[in-house]
Amino acid sequence: MTDLVKIRKYVTVVEETVHDGGPAPARPVIKAAVGGVIANPYAGRHVPDIQPMMKALEPLAVDLTHRVMQALGVKGTDLEAYGKGAIVGLTGELEHAALWHQPSGFGIRHAMGGARSIVPSTVKVAAAGARIDIPLHHVGAAYVRSHFDAIEFCVPDGPKPDEIVFIVAASIGGRPHARVGGLTAAEIKVGDGQR
Repeated sequence: MTDLVKIRKYVTVVEETVHDGGPAPARPVIKAAVGGVIANPYAGRHVPDIQPMMKALEPLAVDLTHRVMQALGVKGTDLEAYGKGAIVGLTGELEHAALWHQPSGFGIRHAMGGARSIVPSTVKVAAAGARIDIPLHHVGAAYVRSHFDAIEFCVPDGPKPDEIVFIVAASIGGRPHARVGGLTAAEIKVGDGQR
């Protein structure tokens, strides 16, 4: 990647739901998340200006999004929901996770070929093996209730204290038996929760 983004490993999780206690939907709901485990160049010390890393993370966001699409076996325009997250190792700080917000949003949309909805996010500082739920929202509008979901993610040996795991997640389909009303994907118009 770059001097600021040194990747140690990638971890991919794929979840396919055929049904959720009711009749089988026309197609399974498939979710995937891919995390990139990188060295944290700011671990163990307070660095006043950490913003240079934001630009350096953009290629990682594009890479992780392509890996999610590959895991799902689709192109970017087929993605229905997406999300992002980060886990910072224990000698880092929460602000290091915040570095992911801008580059991941840019990188995900770039790799997909565009999307309008805000990319939901969650972050934490934790030890290796920590689990994190990555929220998912519809790519066209954040208020499409049928696609409010999440995928759990974990790196068994990461992040090490001086590492960060940056994560991109996406899905094909919403919840298998969504039936609580609200805005549907077919009804999306400008202003319905776009960024």
